[in-house]
Amino acid sequence: MQKVDPLYSFDKIKLLADSRRMNILRLLMASPATLTHLAQTLKQSPAWIRHHILALESAELVEVGEIRKTGKVTEKFYRAKADALFLQEIILPKTKKPAVVFSGSHDLALEGIAEHLEKHVSLLSLPVGSLDGLVNLRQRLCQISGSHLLDESGEYNIPFVRHLFPDREVEIVTLAYRAQGLMLASGNPRGIKKIADLAQASVRFVNRNAGSGTRLWFDAELKRLKIPAELINGYDREVKTHTEAAALIANGKADVSLGLQAAAHRASLDFIPLFEERYDLVLPRENEKMLAPLLDYLQTAAFRYQLNALTGYNPAHSGEQVL
Repeated sequence: MQKVDPLYSFDKIKLLADSRRMNILRLLMASPATLTHLAQTLKQSPAWIRHHILALESAELVEVGEIRKTGKVTEKFYRAKADALFLQEIILPKTKKPAVVFSGSHDLALEGIAEHLEKHVSLLSLPVGSLDGLVNLRQRLCQISGSHLLDESGEYNIPFVRHLFPDREVEIVTLAYRAQGLMLASGNPRGIKKIADLAQASVRFVNRNAGSGTRLWFDAELKRLKIPAELINGYDREVKTHTEAAALIANGKADVSLGLQAAAHRASLDFIPLFEERYDLVLPRENEKMLAPLLDYLQTAAFRYQLNALTGYNPAHSGEQVL
């Protein structure tokens, strides 16, 4: 699944205020190209293109992706370092197929969906957590979001969506139910059995980013158990995805994290299940047509087969509209 990168540097933003450089960057987001190819597309001289490429390269927005030698001719193929960028608004690649930005909670099934839909749509991922994903959707920084926010009422996602979108028609479709729990080093050398065991000083924890559904559940559980966050060794050590957390444990850089059973299984980790959650896709109704290939795929046997291959995923309610 392709990624969206935030653009914070003032120098980079100032550089892209030039529409000519913006056009070059859009083209290189779509596919690698040589100076000659870009010159032909933009109807400019290679020297003109080279001037702007050097500026983009110095700002680390583009890079040489491949060098090809044919006889005595050497061609450099430049590419954008990010598949898409955002500041106040999304800068999308210039391509014939529509580019759709997903922003929300990281999910392993979405990676397979992006691969399946590659011929029809470019699905670009901005994993920021459930809450920030809904905020980005509200601010039109993305076209679809993913969420697993549990309300005090025991309902997933719907109360949060109604609060954030009182004036817009929004659709919620269930992607899957997923098993979450403690991801542990193989063999569980620390002997961890429950959340309370994370308060041991010798246990190295890796947390999820603030605003993620996993983090909100964890914070609520610590509050319920009356465990101060200060007692968790690694509470302030954050990653944005289940995969990143699992990799740190697999590489011996952490002992435990809260995450998906599927991520633990992929990394050959031990896993203690704690709860099953509903993960939903959230989209404004005006985006239904654009997202039709994705929504249609959720109804297929192929998608259910894909989910069944992910440990801890339950496809029984996949594709059901809950709002």
